[in-house]
Amino acid sequence: MALPYKKDLDKYKDLDEDEILNKLSAEELKQLETALEEMDPENALLPAGLRQKDQTSKKATGPFDRESLLKYLEKEAMEHKDREDVVPFTGEKKGKVFVPKQKPIETRQEEVTTLDPELEEALSSATETELGDLAAILGVHTLVTSTQTYDGTGSKESYNNVIKGEKMNPVFDEPPNPTNVEETLQRIKSNDSSLTEVNLNNIKNIPIPTLKDFAKAMEKNTHVKKFSLAATRSNDPIAVRQQLGTTIEMEIAKMLEENNSIVKFGYHFTQQGPRSRAAAAITKNNDLVRRRRVEGDL
Repeated sequence: MALPYKKDLDKYKDLDEDEILNKLSAEELKQLETALEEMDPENALLPAGLRQKDQTSKKATGPFDRESLLKYLEKEAMEHKDREDVVPFTGEKKGKVFVPKQKPIETRQEEVTTLDPELEEALSSATETELGDLAAILGVHTLVTSTQTYDGTGSKESYNNVIKGEKMNPVFDEPPNPTNVEETLQRIKSNDSSLTEVNLNNIKNIPIPTLKDFAKAMEKNTHVKKFSLAATRSNDPIAVRQQLGTTIEMEIAKMLEENNSIVKFGYHFTQQGPRSRAAAAITKNNDLVRRRRVEGDL
């Protein structure tokens, strides 16, 4: 149901505002501007470029020609003489001329090493091969080539510092996983009591629907204690990893407290409360196992 004042506004929908403004005189436009200023003193409804009033409503005092004005200013500038300097420029240099100091050239004096006469005679009479062997033994590898280093360190008469590498044992590829996927799935569904460990590691051709069937079958199985599923197609979209939340973690901790046989639980609790309760329950179960073992030994 339309309101009464909206019915009165419907007759103004087809009016052309531009046509009405064009018919107004200058005085009427000024009155309209004054009325709008009273309605919106800060002109918040107008664009920023239109908020300033027109302040150039004066009549022109004469004709204005930009090109003529530029030519006139250029002519006046050319005809105007430059002002003469009060003190004529003579080009005289005052003060001292900066001369950079020359740094003394550093001369390095080579250290002269004196050897025993017997060593000097032996070195002067040594051949290039013998000098290379000596440099390789002393470890001065920058003075000899790689071939000379090998010759110097590899000869039987000289010192041999080459370490013999250990023989690497061959690593053979692991055999494929012999687990029969379909047979194992049926045994899990039938809750076979003899099946306590399932190993599906490294079987990459397991279809994704089969992986989902394994997860559903494990919900009702009560005999499987270990389920390995590494290096399969259980990627992120299939094996969704997400936080369980405080409520579910508290429920898990409560179930662990009621169970006396679980000695290891591989889940990292995100909340401190469930984590402490679960740790206490696992510790209690391990203590029970230790007590039974001690009593059995006695």
